[in-house]
Amino acid sequence: MNKTIIYLLLIKCLFLSLVMNGQKGEERPNILFCIADDASMKSFGSYGDTFINTPYIDSLANEGVVFINAYNGNPKCSPARACILTGKYSWQLKEAADHNGRFPSEFKTYPQLLEKEGYEVGFTGKGWGPGVYDTADNPAGPEYSSIKIVPPYKGISNIDYASNFEAFINKKGEKKPFCFWLGAKEPHRGYELGSWKKVGRELKEAAVPPFYPDNDIVRGDLLDYANEVEWYDTQVGQAIKILKDKGLLESTLIVITSDHGMPFPRVKGQIYEEGFHIPLIVYWKGRILTGRTVNDFVSFSDLAPTFMEVVGARPHPQMTGGSLVKQLLSPKSGQIDPSRDHVLLGKERHDVGRSNQDGTDLAYPVRAIRNDSLLYVHNIKPERWPVGNPEYEFLNCDASPTKSYLTALKPGNKEYFFFEMNFDKRPEHELYNIQKDPHCIDNLANLPKYAEQIKKLRTQMETELIAQGDPRTLGKGDVFDNYIYYGKRLDYNTGKHMPRLKYK
Repeated sequence: MNKTIIYLLLIKCLFLSLVMNGQKGEERPNILFCIADDASMKSFGSYGDTFINTPYIDSLANEGVVFINAYNGNPKCSPARACILTGKYSWQLKEAADHNGRFPSEFKTYPQLLEKEGYEVGFTGKGWGPGVYDTADNPAGPEYSSIKIVPPYKGISNIDYASNFEAFINKKGEKKPFCFWLGAKEPHRGYELGSWKKVGRELKEAAVPPFYPDNDIVRGDLLDYANEVEWYDTQVGQAIKILKDKGLLESTLIVITSDHGMPFPRVKGQIYEEGFHIPLIVYWKGRILTGRTVNDFVSFSDLAPTFMEVVGARPHPQMTGGSLVKQLLSPKSGQIDPSRDHVLLGKERHDVGRSNQDGTDLAYPVRAIRNDSLLYVHNIKPERWPVGNPEYEFLNCDASPTKSYLTALKPGNKEYFFFEMNFDKRPEHELYNIQKDPHCIDNLANLPKYAEQIKKLRTQMETELIAQGDPRTLGKGDVFDNYIYYGKRLDYNTGKHMPRLKYK
């Protein structure tokens, strides 16, 4: 047996020992969970980005493991974050499956569970949300956001995430392990228009996806977005320095991710590759072999059971995701678990702007399955507008210069197909060859030669969804339409915005 194999076996045994003896406080890892708000996977250098600089996160990726096929389960803030916290799939979350809904108190969150295991927990910035909850603290934990800064651009939060993280560490007991949620509010909109000019960027730097026209408006919008992604990276870098300075880096498991893709048309809130394919980087010095990539398909619902297992606790029975400890401790790159060869995705009601005659805000229900080569999408209510109704300004898409440009296009304009691609109604079935068409441009679903493949994928998807108790697949999906929406509402008679509903 060569020395390399012996070394890897020793690392594996050490890791297993730590997991099995996690009840001993001094041996349990700290957990720092860093999540961006609306950052696409390819906005990070470790995933092949070409115009956004993320040196601190890339450094963690080089010394940790990069998950190539990580997905959020539902491409909008509050349902995606609920999947993280509960270890459940989006369609199992009841009211929390909707954006701006209510977080059911019956669901336990991993911070609550780790607190019972002796961990100090907290968050800064954006935790779970938007929405309402019954607990005294945010589902992500007690908030540490009182320390402020003067941000470099308008639109960037004045919360000093790193300093609040340090205040949290200073407050906790010296020997007590911690679990902290660093929730940046960037690169969520709005942006300071033209902020890219302040740092000497050039329009030619931006990489424009093929579902947008390549013009100065779109390029400038992408560069403003880039500035905010880089701010997130800077805050992560400062948090890493704090851990180093306090001698805690080697005892801390660090997770880097984003809740979904960038706040642009056809990305945020949409069931296409860039909307739900998210970055996931895990660093744990001395525990994870450096420079690895994992091709297993994983989901946000897998994170909570992973955190429970690495601290030596059993995942809560509610958690339907599976632990990623096997993927973390493996000495290999590539496919670790052959059974993780696909992932399920879905969405229900996100934002208002789609109504029936009685004024009920309607969902745009979608279920999808993604494997190594194909994405099959079932738009369950194709008669509805996917991004909200045009008369209500397509409200499931953030306001932006890019959105304004696209929605101003009219039939007969040579670029009108960009509007159709981003905002128009969609067919019931969509099928994309991700290997050849990663931007999901060419729908193959109407080609007869793919009929059998679609049937097979749909059967596989729905069989799993039924086993998971998905109300939509069981014919009870209208429940998602009728859950209360706690964001800004619309009067569908006048088209005017109304105040949010008060909760308690």
